[in-house]
Amino acid sequence: MTTPAGLAKNDSKSIFGWAMYDWANSAYITIMGAVIAPLFTGTIVPEEGWNGWSGETIWAWVISGAATLLFLMMPVLGAAADYGSARRVFLLRFAVLGGAFVLVLPFVPDGAVPWFVFVALLANIGFVGANVFYDALLPGLVTKDQMDRVSSKGYAFGYAGGGLYLALAMVLIFLSGDGGVSGLSTSAAARVAIFGSGIWWMGFTAYALRHMPETGSPLQLPGRYAGIPAWRAYASVGFRKTFTTVRNLVKFPQLLLFVVAYIFYNDGIQTVIAISGAYAEDTLQLSLAVIGLGFLVVQFVAFGGALLFGAMADRMGSKRAILWSLGAWTLITVSAYFLPEGGVAPFLAVAAVIGVVLGGVQALSRSLYASMIPEESAAEFFGFYTVFSKFSAIWGPLVFALVSGSTGSGRPAILAIAAFFLVGGGLLSMVNTERAASHSLEWPQPDAE
Repeated sequence: MTTPAGLAKNDSKSIFGWAMYDWANSAYITIMGAVIAPLFTGTIVPEEGWNGWSGETIWAWVISGAATLLFLMMPVLGAAADYGSARRVFLLRFAVLGGAFVLVLPFVPDGAVPWFVFVALLANIGFVGANVFYDALLPGLVTKDQMDRVSSKGYAFGYAGGGLYLALAMVLIFLSGDGGVSGLSTSAAARVAIFGSGIWWMGFTAYALRHMPETGSPLQLPGRYAGIPAWRAYASVGFRKTFTTVRNLVKFPQLLLFVVAYIFYNDGIQTVIAISGAYAEDTLQLSLAVIGLGFLVVQFVAFGGALLFGAMADRMGSKRAILWSLGAWTLITVSAYFLPEGGVAPFLAVAAVIGVVLGGVQALSRSLYASMIPEESAAEFFGFYTVFSKFSAIWGPLVFALVSGSTGSGRPAILAIAAFFLVGGGLLSMVNTERAASHSLEWPQPDAE
């Protein structure tokens, strides 16, 4: 079978190149939680805070603000992926944008909080933007029967690449500081690790793209958009498709119920991932080396955790397995509230539990969603899935920022995140997946443009 562009599907070389991009960008995303966040709270933000705010409160505001901005960008980027003819080129441009600002990040001086926030925000935009086009390349590379296998291969490459780079960075950090043999302070070693993640990201992106062809054929923009700038056309088409999907979704209550449940519990998960490094440094007073070790534990346990929950889903169904996972996530947030200041072993134990449940809930949520949507509208639904995934990442960090800012402590803020798992799990328990799947056959066909 060939793609519309005449390229053979299921080509091992092309699949390898595609998966290698996950290897490339995962170095940045692991360093963001393990090193960038604690460096920000412990070094960039002064010990007395900045404008009356603690480092972890500011970081939570940054995560929420970035998610809001990315949520607004997603329909435009999704339309560019569907209607543009250069997904590979767009991937490269966004990856270079993100990687370049990661290289700038280590040179932001201590105390320059606004500059650090600005540069970190642009790096994250590059990361998410590149991923939109990375995901859009997959359907043109493989046949439907190979989609899950190749998608999982990308995740596996990401876990391996991110874990390997984080391990190398932790070696450097462990050898730094007083008594270290590297001659670097811990802060300097952290900055070197951040810089290296940008090199890793851009270097392996160049390698991946040499093996990754352009895929698919661009869709034809409706005639009404002739003669206007491409970005305006993409924005109009993207937001129109999103609003149309939402309007139709209201007519399908079981699928809508799952979407709302997912928004809640995914928000909790994304908040824990994004805030944990800052919380560990600011509230628990743990060192950068210990925090990095915790993220390493998560990275390597997550692979086995995904397999465990996949086996659970085979035995009890995806919905019940996700509910078990959400129970564990609730216990994680409650446990985090009680973690002792400076307690290394309890922190690593909680990190191990996060690793067990992290990969499973993400993979099973995607497959459960796929089982409830009409196959002929899969592209529309997964574009919408990406949009509301970004929407769901706004509110948890916002709640954390508001609670930590008003109480002066991250402990009640992390406890408040448990509500997202409780509400999400309660809503998910009411979803009738069989009814949702049968109703998907009634989904309206797209209106003619």
